[in-house]
Amino acid sequence: MAGNQRIILAQRPEGMPDENDLRLEEGPMPEAQDGQVLLRTIYLSLDPYMRSRMSAAKSYAQSVEVGSVMEGGTVCEVVESRHPDWQAGDIALAHTGWQTYAAVDPKGLKPLSPDDAPISTAVGVLGMPGFTAYVGMVEHGRPQAGETVVVSAASGAVGQVVGQLARHWGCRAVGVAGGAEKCRFVTEELGFDACVDHRSPTFEDDLAAACPSGVDVYWENVGGKVQQAVLPLFNEFARVPVCGIIAHYNDTETPEGPNLLPAFMRQVLTKRLTVRGFIQFDHADRRREFFKTVAPLVKDGTIRHREDIVEGLENAVSAFQGLLTGKNFGKLLVQVSEDPTRK
Repeated sequence: MAGNQRIILAQRPEGMPDENDLRLEEGPMPEAQDGQVLLRTIYLSLDPYMRSRMSAAKSYAQSVEVGSVMEGGTVCEVVESRHPDWQAGDIALAHTGWQTYAAVDPKGLKPLSPDDAPISTAVGVLGMPGFTAYVGMVEHGRPQAGETVVVSAASGAVGQVVGQLARHWGCRAVGVAGGAEKCRFVTEELGFDACVDHRSPTFEDDLAAACPSGVDVYWENVGGKVQQAVLPLFNEFARVPVCGIIAHYNDTETPEGPNLLPAFMRQVLTKRLTVRGFIQFDHADRRREFFKTVAPLVKDGTIRHREDIVEGLENAVSAFQGLLTGKNFGKLLVQVSEDPTRK
C-alpha cells in the first residue's frame, strides 16, 4: 500500500473524454482518522451519467470539480477500521470514485454479504442500474400485460433488466441493440421476444415488423435514430420513460439535419403520449421494495444479467470511451483489485 492511484478530472472535456481530461496520477495513501474506515476498491462502476458530471453545464446533480477524483459507485473492502461498527475484511457498497483507496466516514456505506449475491451485483442488477430499471417501469412506464415495450440499449446494464421485467409482467419485450451478437444475447439469454440491430440498413423496417401491434412503452436510453424509428410506431397513450440519451452526451453543437422537434411534439399531441424524464434517486423510498421484488428473481434465474469486467484502474478511461460508443456488452465494471469473495 505504497500509494493511491486515482483518476482526476484534469479539465472539462469537449466531445469524447480522453486521458488529457481524465488523468491517472499517484497520490499519498489516505489515512483513516477516528470514526473512519480505510477502503480498498474492488469494483468501480462505469455508467453513462458520469459524462454529464464532467461538464460544468447545470444538471440534476453537481458537477465534479476540476482537480477532483472522478466520482463513481464502488464495491470496497475495509482494510482498516477506526469505527466500532466495521472491521477489516468487511465488504461495503460505497461511492469513493475512480481511485484505489479512500478513507471515509462509514455513515453512507452499505454492508454487503457474498452469501446474498455476488458483490459486483451491488453496482449492477441489484444496484443503481437495476433500481433505475425497476422504478422507471413501475412509476413511469406502467406496463400492462399484453402491451409492447421497446427497450433501447437492451443489452446494457439498465436495458437488460427493463426488458426482463416487462416479460415477467406479461408484456411483449422488443430490444434494440448494436450488432448480431448482442441481439442474440437479448433474445436467447434474456428472453426478449425480439431484438433489432440498430446498425442494420433496414433498421426502421425491422423495428416496425417486430412491433406489429405498435409500441405502448418506449424505454429511452439512447435518443438519436433509435428514437426517430420508434416515433411513428407509438400507440395512443403510450408512455416514454426517459432514462438517458447517450447518443448525444458528447455533442458539442446542434446536430445537422432537419428540426425533428415539431414532428415529435405532433406525436405527443395526437397520440397523447406521456414523456417523463426521471432520476432514480427521486424514488429512493422504493429501494426496499425494489430489492424485495427483484432479488428473488435474480436468485432464481428469472432475471439474468451479464457483466463486462475490465481489469485495472489504468484502463478505466478507455473503457468509459467504449461505454459511450456501445462497445461494452453488459454492465461495465472496472476490477481495480482482487475480489476476495471469488475463489
